[in-house]
Amino acid sequence: MLYIKFFLGLLAIINPVGLLPVFVSLTSHQTEAERQHTNRVANFAVVVILLVTMIAGQHILSMFSISLSAFRIAGGSLICIIAMSMLQGKISEVKRNQEEDRESSAMESVAVVPLALPLMAGPGAISSVIVFAAEHNQMINFIGMFLTILTLGIVSWALFRMAPVLFKFLGKTGINVITRLMGLLMLSLGIEVISAGVKGLFPTLIG
Repeated sequence: MLYIKFFLGLLAIINPVGLLPVFVSLTSHQTEAERQHTNRVANFAVVVILLVTMIAGQHILSMFSISLSAFRIAGGSLICIIAMSMLQGKISEVKRNQEEDRESSAMESVAVVPLALPLMAGPGAISSVIVFAAEHNQMINFIGMFLTILTLGIVSWALFRMAPVLFKFLGKTGINVITRLMGLLMLSLGIEVISAGVKGLFPTLIG
């Protein structure tokens, strides 16, 4: 149940279904073989980024003397901001700005930037992984997280592989509905993370 919650949280944050039109747009100039190569590279990069975050995240916090509770509040706030944008049916501006759009349009390969980073493995996903890894830092949990992240990469790869078909089937309205549902789930997750952070920083508030 613990890893199902972790998986669903990451799935809501990354929201590969909501990114289908972005993937189709970024790979519109590519052949089918090139599109599938972009798909494989992007999802492999996401898995690597999240696994590195899982292993090194706690050490980075310690290096900068940042408490887990403070990071929970910061990460939860960021997740809520992205979720509010998703509830409006659009890709969050937190993930990508106009300058990155201009840079990506000039690149031959869009797999790693901007698709894997920052659109998929963005600040919200990275924050979520760091918080979860810090709370469950036993080796057995790391193995579970590794398998969960790997599963997420496979699911995302499968969705992107069927991107043109799914995009035609769901249409913009269908994708917007799914994005809003994911946004609601993500907002709830963000509030829960913030709540845990506040309780950690101000334990007397619990009474």
